[in-house]
Amino acid sequence: MPTRRAPDPSAPAITRERLTALLSAVAGLRVAVIGDAMLDVYLRGEVERISPEAPVPVVRVRDRSHALGGAANVAQNVVALGARCALVATVGDDAAGRTLGGMFGALGLDPRALVSGTRPTTTKTRIVARGQQVVRFDEEEDGDLEGDDVPRMLAAVGHALADADALVLEDYNKGVLVPDVIHAAMTGARARGIPIVVDPKYRNFFAYRGATVFKPNRRELEAALGAAVDLASPRALHETLERLGVDHLLLTLGEQGMALIGSDGVTHRVPTTARAVYDVVGAGDTVTAYLGAMLAAGATPIEAAIVANYAAGVEVGKSGAATVTAAEVLEAYDAHTGGGGSQARDTPRRSSAAAPTR
Repeated sequence: MPTRRAPDPSAPAITRERLTALLSAVAGLRVAVIGDAMLDVYLRGEVERISPEAPVPVVRVRDRSHALGGAANVAQNVVALGARCALVATVGDDAAGRTLGGMFGALGLDPRALVSGTRPTTTKTRIVARGQQVVRFDEEEDGDLEGDDVPRMLAAVGHALADADALVLEDYNKGVLVPDVIHAAMTGARARGIPIVVDPKYRNFFAYRGATVFKPNRRELEAALGAAVDLASPRALHETLERLGVDHLLLTLGEQGMALIGSDGVTHRVPTTARAVYDVVGAGDTVTAYLGAMLAAGATPIEAAIVANYAAGVEVGKSGAATVTAAEVLEAYDAHTGGGGSQARDTPRRSSAAAPTR
């Protein structure tokens, strides 16, 4: 049984009462998620011999399963939290696209938000033997959307934002978030006064000026900047924030947790709450989903980061891209804090800019 980690008394925190209120407030809110959806395929079996054709294992497949990946995984985490979700993504006219549509219907999502494009559905297939991934192969076309696909996406974006309480842009560099789509989505969100959460990749890394929370991991940020990021230098972090032109930079740091840098120059470090790490696939999607939903519910950026951090700690204890419910977050909170919900140390430490983002 994993040993419970002692809470860091210097870390920003949240009361159980506030956490419960935010998780409850999500019900009925609508989060628009726009980005690259994909189908994850898992082939599980056993290795009994080496191939006579080449020095590679032969996997006898015993089980095949499907999971939602990318923006679709963000969407299913939003739904698992109790909010409504409008997902806008492209799929191909193929078996994988029809599978995604069926999975959307099972979640209560409108499959019409899957814009049929001219490219194949992005599919990632993982072959797993005895709990270990042997190989992964990807089927995709990741060039930018073009031609008639773009106006179809723009129409779907406008519809999704019509009554949205938050916008999430989930970029996996698969071509959905082209400049025209990014501009239309962010302009529409700003017109509604709703928070914008961005999970970027390198292709359009600097195209999200005005985002409420911009969430790269350290490797992505350093690749985009072309230089190492000094987490110990408040000045360097603030200069990075100004270059990006966003309100808050949430840097995910793996086992070191997260760092939230605000426009007021204050940096909050949020240590990981994971008790056991089984599989990190999908953890970033879970964080993105929780950030969007919490901001929609009226959380401050640091509160949203804390709640998303608890959700990520739950997700990495599961296999593959998985969902995390509000009940699981509360359970993780109680396990991490020892069940104490109203101690003085649980009062959130807010920066001067940390007002509800609505």
